[in-house]
Amino acid sequence: MRNNDSRPYGCIGVGVGPANLSLASLLHDDENISSLFLEQKEYFGWHDGQQLPGTTLQVSMLKDLVSLADPTNRFSFLSYLHAHGKIYHFINAQFDAMPRQEYRNYLRWASEQNENVVFNEKVLSVDFDDALDGTFVVETDRRRLTADNISVGIGTSPWVPPVAPTPPRDDQFHVCDIVDKGRNLGGKRVCVVGGGQSGAEVFLDLISRPEGERPRRVSWVSRRRNYFPMDDSPFTNDFYMPSYSDYFARLDRATRAQLNAQLVLSSDGISEATLREVYQQIYVHRFVEGDRDLVALYPGHSVTEVERGAVGDWSVEIRGGDHPGTATRFETDVVVWATGFRPATPAFLEPLTGRLEREGDEYRIDDSFAVRWDGPGDRNIFVHNAAQGQRGLADRNLSLVAWRSRRIADRMRGVRTDEQAESFLDWAPKSHPSEAAQGVSG
Repeated sequence: MRNNDSRPYGCIGVGVGPANLSLASLLHDDENISSLFLEQKEYFGWHDGQQLPGTTLQVSMLKDLVSLADPTNRFSFLSYLHAHGKIYHFINAQFDAMPRQEYRNYLRWASEQNENVVFNEKVLSVDFDDALDGTFVVETDRRRLTADNISVGIGTSPWVPPVAPTPPRDDQFHVCDIVDKGRNLGGKRVCVVGGGQSGAEVFLDLISRPEGERPRRVSWVSRRRNYFPMDDSPFTNDFYMPSYSDYFARLDRATRAQLNAQLVLSSDGISEATLREVYQQIYVHRFVEGDRDLVALYPGHSVTEVERGAVGDWSVEIRGGDHPGTATRFETDVVVWATGFRPATPAFLEPLTGRLEREGDEYRIDDSFAVRWDGPGDRNIFVHNAAQGQRGLADRNLSLVAWRSRRIADRMRGVRTDEQAESFLDWAPKSHPSEAAQGVSG
Protein backbone atom coordinates (compact mmCIF):
# COMPACT_ATOMS: atom_id res chain seq x y z
CA MET A 1 0.00 0.00 0.00
CA ARG A 2 1.33 3.41 -0.95
CA ASN A 3 1.33 6.38 1.42
CA ASN A 4 1.27 10.11 0.84
CA ASP A 5 4.39 12.00 1.87
CA SER A 6 3.12 15.52 2.62
CA ARG A 7 6.58 17.10 2.75
CA PRO A 8 7.14 19.46 -0.21
CA TYR A 9 10.60 18.86 -1.66
CA GLY A 10 12.67 21.43 -3.44
CA CYS A 11 14.04 18.71 -5.72
CA ILE A 12 13.29 15.06 -6.33
CA GLY A 13 15.82 13.12 -8.37
CA VAL A 14 14.88 10.06 -10.38
CA GLY A 15 17.74 7.60 -10.76
CA VAL A 16 20.97 7.48 -8.79
CA GLY A 17 23.98 7.22 -11.05
CA PRO A 18 27.03 9.52 -11.04
CA ALA A 19 25.00 12.46 -12.43
CA ASN A 20 22.19 12.63 -9.89
CA LEU A 21 24.54 11.48 -7.14
CA SER A 22 26.66 14.54 -7.92
CA LEU A 23 23.65 16.82 -7.57
CA ALA A 24 22.57 15.05 -4.38
CA SER A 25 26.05 15.64 -2.96
CA LEU A 26 26.04 19.35 -3.80
CA LEU A 27 22.54 19.83 -2.32
CA HIS A 28 23.16 17.75 0.80
CA ASP A 29 23.94 20.63 3.16
CA ASP A 30 21.59 23.16 1.53
CA GLU A 31 19.04 24.16 4.18
CA ASN A 32 16.85 25.95 1.64
CA ILE A 33 16.39 23.13 -0.86
CA SER A 34 15.14 19.86 0.58
CA SER A 35 16.00 16.99 -1.72
CA LEU A 36 15.26 13.33 -2.22
CA PHE A 37 16.87 11.05 -4.81
CA LEU A 38 15.16 7.76 -5.67
CA GLU A 39 16.65 4.65 -7.27
CA GLN A 40 14.72 1.50 -8.13
CA LYS A 41 17.71 -0.80 -7.60
CA GLU A 42 18.32 -2.26 -4.15
CA TYR A 43 21.81 -0.77 -3.91
CA PHE A 44 24.16 1.43 -5.89
CA GLY A 45 25.65 0.00 -9.05
CA TRP A 46 27.73 1.47 -11.84
CA HIS A 47 28.47 -0.73 -14.87
CA ASP A 48 28.86 -3.65 -12.47
CA GLY A 49 28.31 -6.14 -15.28
CA GLN A 50 31.42 -5.00 -17.16
CA GLN A 51 33.84 -4.31 -14.31
CA LEU A 52 36.61 -6.46 -15.71
CA PRO A 53 39.82 -6.81 -13.67
CA GLY A 54 42.44 -4.22 -14.51
CA THR A 55 40.16 -1.71 -16.23
CA THR A 56 40.79 1.93 -15.43
CA LEU A 57 39.02 5.26 -15.56
CA GLN A 58 39.74 7.48 -18.57
CA VAL A 59 39.38 10.79 -16.71
CA SER A 60 41.28 12.45 -13.87
CA MET A 61 40.40 11.54 -10.28
CA LEU A 62 39.73 15.25 -9.74
CA LYS A 63 36.70 14.86 -11.99
CA ASP A 64 34.74 13.25 -9.20
CA LEU A 65 31.21 14.05 -8.03
CA VAL A 66 31.95 17.47 -6.53
CA SER A 67 35.56 18.67 -6.59
CA LEU A 68 35.40 20.79 -9.76
CA ALA A 69 32.32 22.58 -8.37
CA ASP A 70 33.01 22.57 -4.62
CA PRO A 71 36.50 21.38 -3.61
CA THR A 72 35.58 21.45 0.11
CA ASN A 73 32.55 19.17 -0.27
CA ARG A 74 32.43 16.16 2.06
CA PHE A 75 31.64 13.80 -0.86
CA SER A 76 34.90 14.27 -2.76
CA PHE A 77 37.13 11.38 -3.80
CA LEU A 78 39.82 12.60 -1.39
CA SER A 79 37.25 12.51 1.42
CA TYR A 80 36.46 8.92 0.47
CA LEU A 81 40.13 7.94 0.61
CA HIS A 82 40.60 9.71 3.94
CA ALA A 83 37.47 8.16 5.45
CA HIS A 84 38.83 4.69 4.66
CA GLY A 85 42.31 5.45 5.98
CA LYS A 86 44.00 4.76 2.65
CA ILE A 87 44.84 8.18 1.25
CA TYR A 88 48.62 7.67 1.70
CA HIS A 89 48.42 4.21 0.16
CA PHE A 90 46.62 5.63 -2.86
CA ILE A 91 49.30 8.26 -3.32
CA ASN A 92 52.08 5.71 -2.93
CA ALA A 93 50.45 3.39 -5.47
CA GLN A 94 51.14 6.00 -8.19
CA PHE A 95 48.34 4.85 -10.44
CA ASP A 96 48.63 6.19 -13.96
CA ALA A 97 44.83 5.90 -14.07
CA MET A 98 42.35 5.17 -11.32
CA PRO A 99 41.08 1.57 -11.17
CA ARG A 100 37.48 1.62 -12.36
CA GLN A 101 36.37 -0.60 -9.50
CA GLU A 102 37.82 1.90 -7.03
CA TYR A 103 35.78 4.67 -8.63
CA ARG A 104 32.68 2.47 -8.38
CA ASN A 105 33.45 1.90 -4.69
CA TYR A 106 33.77 5.65 -4.20
CA LEU A 107 30.39 6.28 -5.80
CA ARG A 108 28.78 3.60 -3.65
CA TRP A 109 30.30 5.16 -0.53
CA ALA A 110 28.91 8.58 -1.48
CA SER A 111 25.44 7.10 -1.97
CA GLU A 112 25.56 5.35 1.40
CA GLN A 113 26.72 8.48 3.24
CA ASN A 114 23.85 10.60 1.89
CA GLU A 115 20.57 10.10 3.75
CA ASN A 116 18.72 11.88 0.94
CA VAL A 117 19.47 8.97 -1.38
CA VAL A 118 16.90 6.16 -1.19
CA PHE A 119 17.15 2.78 -2.91
CA ASN A 120 14.57 0.14 -3.76
CA GLU A 121 11.90 2.71 -4.66
CA LYS A 122 10.67 2.95 -8.24
CA VAL A 123 9.20 6.15 -9.70
CA LEU A 124 6.07 5.28 -11.67
CA SER A 125 5.03 8.69 -12.97
CA VAL A 126 5.72 12.41 -12.80
CA ASP A 127 2.93 14.89 -13.48
CA PHE A 128 2.33 18.56 -12.79
CA ASP A 129 -0.62 19.91 -10.79
CA ASP A 130 -1.29 23.51 -11.72
CA ALA A 131 -3.90 23.76 -8.96
CA LEU A 132 -1.75 22.30 -6.18
CA ASP A 133 0.44 25.38 -5.74
CA GLY A 134 2.03 24.53 -9.09
CA THR A 135 4.07 21.48 -8.08
CA PHE A 136 5.21 18.24 -9.63
CA VAL A 137 3.45 15.15 -8.36
CA VAL A 138 5.61 12.04 -8.16
CA GLU A 139 4.03 8.62 -7.80
CA THR A 140 6.31 5.79 -6.68
CA ASP A 141 5.62 2.18 -5.81
CA ARG A 142 5.62 3.29 -2.16
CA ARG A 143 4.14 6.77 -1.90
CA ARG A 144 2.98 10.02 -3.42
CA LEU A 145 5.39 12.99 -3.32
CA THR A 146 5.45 16.61 -4.44
CA ALA A 147 8.40 18.73 -5.58
CA ASP A 148 9.24 22.09 -7.11
CA ASN A 149 11.86 20.55 -9.39
CA ILE A 150 12.64 17.15 -10.90
CA SER A 151 16.11 15.91 -11.81
CA VAL A 152 16.20 13.03 -14.28
CA GLY A 153 19.37 10.94 -14.12
CA ILE A 154 18.35 7.48 -15.25
CA GLY A 155 21.47 6.93 -17.32
CA THR A 156 21.67 5.01 -20.57
CA SER A 157 20.51 1.68 -21.98
CA PRO A 158 22.60 -0.91 -23.85
CA TRP A 159 22.31 -0.64 -27.63
CA VAL A 160 22.86 -3.35 -30.23
CA PRO A 161 22.40 -3.10 -34.01
CA PRO A 162 19.34 -4.60 -35.72
CA VAL A 163 21.32 -7.67 -36.83
CA ALA A 164 21.73 -8.75 -33.20
CA PRO A 165 19.08 -11.07 -31.74
CA THR A 166 16.44 -9.68 -29.40
CA PRO A 167 16.28 -10.33 -26.50
CA PRO A 168 19.92 -11.06 -25.59
CA ARG A 169 21.07 -14.66 -25.29
CA ASP A 170 23.78 -16.41 -23.35
CA ASP A 171 25.78 -16.75 -26.58
CA GLN A 172 24.98 -13.25 -27.91
CA PHE A 173 24.94 -10.42 -25.41
CA HIS A 174 25.88 -6.81 -24.79
CA VAL A 175 29.20 -5.99 -23.17
CA CYS A 176 27.35 -4.78 -20.06
CA ASP A 177 26.85 -8.46 -19.18
CA ILE A 178 30.40 -9.67 -19.84
CA VAL A 179 31.21 -10.38 -16.18
CA ASP A 180 28.38 -12.90 -15.80
CA LYS A 181 28.01 -14.28 -19.32
CA GLY A 182 31.69 -14.29 -20.21
CA ARG A 183 32.85 -16.73 -17.56
CA ASN A 184 32.99 -20.07 -19.37
CA LEU A 185 34.51 -19.30 -22.75
CA GLY A 186 37.52 -21.58 -22.62
CA GLY A 187 38.04 -23.35 -25.95
CA LYS A 188 35.24 -21.45 -27.68
CA ARG A 189 35.33 -19.02 -30.60
CA VAL A 190 34.33 -15.50 -29.59
CA CYS A 191 33.59 -12.46 -31.75
CA VAL A 192 33.81 -8.99 -30.19
CA VAL A 193 32.01 -6.23 -32.11
CA GLY A 194 32.90 -2.62 -31.38
CA GLY A 195 36.12 -0.60 -31.62
CA GLY A 196 35.84 1.61 -28.55
CA GLN A 197 37.32 1.22 -25.07
CA SER A 198 34.80 -1.42 -23.98
CA GLY A 199 35.49 -3.59 -27.01
CA ALA A 200 39.23 -3.28 -26.45
CA GLU A 201 38.91 -4.21 -22.78
CA VAL A 202 36.86 -7.31 -23.53
CA PHE A 203 39.23 -8.39 -26.31
CA LEU A 204 42.23 -7.89 -24.03
CA ASP A 205 40.59 -9.78 -21.19
CA LEU A 206 39.77 -12.75 -23.43
CA ILE A 207 43.24 -13.14 -24.94
CA SER A 208 44.90 -12.62 -21.54
CA ARG A 209 43.11 -15.47 -19.81
CA PRO A 210 45.22 -18.44 -18.71
CA GLU A 211 45.35 -21.56 -20.84
CA GLY A 212 42.23 -23.61 -20.29
CA GLU A 213 40.08 -20.53 -19.69
CA ARG A 214 41.14 -18.77 -22.89
CA PRO A 215 38.97 -18.96 -26.04
CA ARG A 216 40.58 -20.80 -28.93
CA ARG A 217 39.87 -17.89 -31.27
CA VAL A 218 38.92 -14.25 -30.67
CA SER A 219 37.79 -12.08 -33.58
CA TRP A 220 37.52 -8.31 -33.18
CA VAL A 221 35.36 -6.33 -35.60
CA SER A 222 35.25 -2.53 -35.74
CA ARG A 223 33.66 -0.13 -38.21
CA ARG A 224 36.54 2.27 -37.67
CA ARG A 225 39.45 1.96 -40.09
CA ASN A 226 41.78 1.01 -37.28
CA TYR A 227 41.82 0.62 -33.51
CA PHE A 228 42.28 4.29 -32.78
CA PRO A 229 43.50 5.81 -29.50
CA MET A 230 41.54 8.32 -27.51
CA ASP A 231 42.89 11.83 -27.98
CA ASP A 232 43.67 12.89 -24.42
CA SER A 233 46.04 15.73 -25.26
CA PRO A 234 45.78 19.10 -23.46
CA PHE A 235 44.09 21.19 -26.15
CA THR A 236 41.67 18.40 -27.03
CA ASN A 237 40.59 18.31 -23.40
CA ASP A 238 39.43 21.90 -23.80
CA PHE A 239 36.37 20.36 -25.47
CA TYR A 240 35.50 19.09 -21.99
CA MET A 241 35.50 22.46 -20.27
CA PRO A 242 32.38 24.41 -19.24
CA SER A 243 33.16 27.28 -21.59
CA TYR A 244 33.16 24.98 -24.63
CA SER A 245 29.92 23.34 -23.55
CA ASP A 246 28.25 26.76 -23.51
CA TYR A 247 29.84 27.70 -26.84
CA PHE A 248 28.72 24.42 -28.42
CA ALA A 249 25.13 24.95 -27.27
CA ARG A 250 24.93 28.23 -29.22
CA LEU A 251 25.85 26.64 -32.55
CA ASP A 252 23.26 25.61 -35.11
CA ARG A 253 22.02 22.04 -35.02
CA ALA A 254 23.79 20.86 -38.19
CA THR A 255 27.16 22.19 -37.02
CA ARG A 256 26.74 20.53 -33.62
CA ALA A 257 26.04 17.16 -35.25
CA GLN A 258 29.08 17.53 -37.51
CA LEU A 259 31.35 18.37 -34.58
CA ASN A 260 30.15 15.40 -32.54
CA ALA A 261 31.03 13.11 -35.42
CA GLN A 262 34.44 14.72 -35.97
CA LEU A 263 35.45 14.73 -32.30
CA VAL A 264 34.24 11.28 -31.30
CA LEU A 265 37.77 9.96 -30.63
CA SER A 266 38.25 12.60 -27.95
CA SER A 267 35.74 10.63 -25.91
CA ASP A 268 35.25 7.19 -27.41
CA GLY A 269 38.74 6.19 -28.46
CA ILE A 270 40.84 3.52 -26.76
CA SER A 271 43.41 4.44 -24.14
CA GLU A 272 46.96 4.11 -25.41
CA ALA A 273 47.86 1.91 -22.44
CA THR A 274 45.13 -0.57 -23.41
CA LEU A 275 46.19 -0.57 -27.07
CA ARG A 276 49.79 -1.15 -26.13
CA GLU A 277 48.87 -4.09 -23.90
CA VAL A 278 46.66 -5.58 -26.62
CA TYR A 279 49.47 -5.38 -29.16
CA GLN A 280 51.98 -6.88 -26.75
CA GLN A 281 49.67 -9.77 -25.91
CA ILE A 282 49.14 -10.52 -29.62
CA TYR A 283 52.92 -10.44 -30.15
CA VAL A 284 53.51 -12.92 -27.33
CA HIS A 285 50.80 -15.30 -28.53
CA ARG A 286 51.89 -15.23 -32.16
CA PHE A 287 55.66 -14.98 -32.04
CA VAL A 288 56.65 -16.27 -28.61
CA GLU A 289 54.09 -19.00 -28.01
CA GLY A 290 53.46 -19.75 -31.70
CA ASP A 291 49.66 -19.54 -31.54
CA ARG A 292 48.89 -17.95 -34.91
CA ASP A 293 45.19 -18.80 -34.87
CA LEU A 294 44.13 -17.11 -31.62
CA VAL A 295 43.44 -13.62 -32.97
CA ALA A 296 41.60 -12.26 -36.01
CA LEU A 297 41.37 -8.48 -36.43
CA TYR A 298 38.84 -6.84 -38.75
CA PRO A 299 39.02 -3.03 -38.56
CA GLY A 300 37.07 -1.11 -41.16
CA HIS A 301 34.28 -3.73 -41.23
CA SER A 302 30.62 -3.78 -40.28
CA VAL A 303 28.61 -6.81 -39.23
CA THR A 304 25.91 -7.18 -41.86
CA GLU A 305 24.41 -10.55 -40.93
CA VAL A 306 24.37 -13.01 -38.04
CA GLU A 307 22.69 -16.35 -38.71
CA ARG A 308 22.46 -19.60 -36.83
CA GLY A 309 25.02 -22.05 -38.21
CA ALA A 310 24.52 -25.67 -39.15
CA VAL A 311 26.14 -27.02 -35.97
CA GLY A 312 24.54 -24.63 -33.49
CA ASP A 313 27.15 -21.90 -33.75
CA TRP A 314 26.78 -18.47 -35.39
CA SER A 315 27.72 -17.52 -38.94
CA VAL A 316 28.84 -13.88 -39.03
CA GLU A 317 29.04 -11.86 -42.25
CA ILE A 318 31.11 -8.69 -42.33
CA ARG A 319 31.74 -6.17 -45.09
CA GLY A 320 34.56 -3.66 -45.38
CA GLY A 321 34.11 0.00 -46.21
CA ASP A 322 36.90 -0.10 -48.82
CA HIS A 323 35.39 -3.15 -50.52
CA PRO A 324 31.62 -2.90 -49.99
CA GLY A 325 30.89 -5.55 -52.60
CA THR A 326 33.03 -8.16 -50.86
CA ALA A 327 31.80 -10.09 -47.84
CA THR A 328 33.80 -12.13 -45.33
CA ARG A 329 32.08 -14.87 -43.37
CA PHE A 330 33.30 -16.82 -40.35
CA GLU A 331 31.81 -19.00 -37.63
CA THR A 332 31.80 -18.22 -33.93
CA ASP A 333 30.25 -19.64 -30.80
CA VAL A 334 29.68 -16.37 -28.94
CA VAL A 335 29.16 -12.75 -30.01
CA VAL A 336 29.85 -9.89 -27.58
CA TRP A 337 28.29 -6.62 -28.71
CA ALA A 338 30.44 -3.72 -27.45
CA THR A 339 28.28 -1.29 -29.40
CA GLY A 340 27.63 1.39 -26.83
CA PHE A 341 24.67 2.87 -25.02
CA ARG A 342 21.83 5.21 -25.83
CA PRO A 343 19.93 7.57 -23.49
CA ALA A 344 17.23 5.68 -21.61
CA THR A 345 13.62 6.65 -22.26
CA PRO A 346 11.99 8.15 -19.13
CA ALA A 347 8.59 6.44 -19.33
CA PHE A 348 7.56 8.08 -16.06
CA LEU A 349 7.39 11.44 -17.87
CA GLU A 350 4.59 10.27 -20.18
CA PRO A 351 1.93 12.33 -18.33
CA LEU A 352 3.88 15.45 -19.38
CA THR A 353 4.72 14.40 -22.94
CA GLY A 354 2.60 17.07 -24.61
CA ARG A 355 4.09 19.84 -22.50
CA LEU A 356 7.80 19.16 -23.02
CA GLU A 357 9.63 20.48 -26.07
CA ARG A 358 11.71 18.13 -28.20
CA GLU A 359 14.71 18.53 -30.48
CA GLY A 360 14.96 15.36 -32.50
CA ASP A 361 15.35 12.47 -30.10
CA GLU A 362 16.22 14.76 -27.18
CA TYR A 363 14.32 17.05 -24.89
CA ARG A 364 15.12 20.66 -25.77
CA ILE A 365 16.97 22.21 -22.83
CA ASP A 366 18.03 25.69 -21.78
CA ASP A 367 21.44 26.78 -20.49
CA SER A 368 20.71 25.24 -17.07
CA PHE A 369 19.85 21.81 -18.47
CA ALA A 370 16.16 22.39 -17.77
CA VAL A 371 13.68 21.05 -20.31
CA ARG A 372 11.82 23.81 -22.10
CA TRP A 373 8.10 23.45 -21.45
CA ASP A 374 4.84 25.36 -21.09
CA GLY A 375 4.87 25.40 -17.29
CA PRO A 376 6.03 28.03 -14.76
CA GLY A 377 9.58 29.24 -15.15
CA ASP A 378 10.44 28.43 -11.52
CA ARG A 379 9.35 24.80 -11.87
CA ASN A 380 11.82 22.70 -13.82
CA ILE A 381 12.65 19.23 -15.06
CA PHE A 382 16.43 18.90 -15.36
CA VAL A 383 18.02 16.15 -17.46
CA HIS A 384 21.48 14.61 -17.21
CA ASN A 385 23.32 12.73 -19.97
CA ALA A 386 20.43 13.29 -22.35
CA ALA A 387 21.51 16.23 -24.52
CA GLN A 388 24.61 15.22 -26.46
CA GLY A 389 23.18 16.77 -29.60
CA GLN A 390 22.79 20.11 -27.82
CA ARG A 391 25.75 20.03 -25.42
CA GLY A 392 28.34 17.92 -27.20
CA LEU A 393 30.21 14.73 -26.33
CA ALA A 394 31.00 16.04 -22.86
CA ASP A 395 27.35 15.66 -21.89
CA ARG A 396 27.71 11.88 -21.53
CA ASN A 397 31.25 12.10 -20.15
CA LEU A 398 32.24 12.26 -16.48
CA SER A 399 34.31 15.40 -17.05
CA LEU A 400 31.49 17.91 -16.55
CA VAL A 401 29.31 16.02 -14.07
CA ALA A 402 30.11 18.32 -11.13
CA TRP A 403 29.86 21.51 -13.19
CA ARG A 404 26.50 20.52 -14.69
CA SER A 405 25.17 19.71 -11.22
CA ARG A 406 26.31 23.09 -9.96
CA ARG A 407 24.60 24.81 -12.90
CA ILE A 408 21.39 22.96 -12.01
CA ALA A 409 21.73 23.75 -8.30
CA ASP A 410 22.36 27.41 -9.14
CA ARG A 411 19.12 27.52 -11.12
CA MET A 412 17.15 26.23 -8.16
CA ARG A 413 18.88 28.72 -5.86
CA GLY A 414 18.31 31.61 -8.23
CA VAL A 415 22.01 32.46 -8.53
CA ARG A 416 24.86 31.97 -10.98
CA THR A 417 28.16 31.31 -9.24
CA ASP A 418 31.46 32.42 -10.74
CA GLU A 419 32.83 30.21 -13.48
CA GLN A 420 36.45 29.24 -13.95
CA ALA A 421 38.67 31.07 -16.44
CA GLU A 422 37.77 30.52 -20.07
CA SER A 423 39.70 28.29 -22.43
CA PHE A 424 42.98 29.49 -23.89
CA LEU A 425 41.32 28.91 -27.26
CA ASP A 426 39.07 31.44 -28.95
CA TRP A 427 36.30 29.25 -30.32
CA ALA A 428 34.40 32.13 -31.88
CA PRO A 429 36.03 34.95 -33.91
CA LYS A 430 36.25 38.23 -32.05
CA SER A 431 38.33 41.39 -32.11
CA HIS A 432 41.24 41.82 -29.78
CA PRO A 433 40.27 44.30 -27.00
CA SER A 434 42.96 46.77 -28.02
CA GLU A 435 41.90 46.59 -31.68
CA ALA A 436 38.24 47.11 -30.79
CA ALA A 437 39.12 50.19 -28.75
CA GLN A 438 41.01 51.69 -31.72
CA GLY A 439 38.37 50.78 -34.24
CA VAL A 440 40.66 48.33 -36.03
CA SER A 441 38.94 45.60 -38.02
CA GLY A 442 40.49 42.19 -38.62
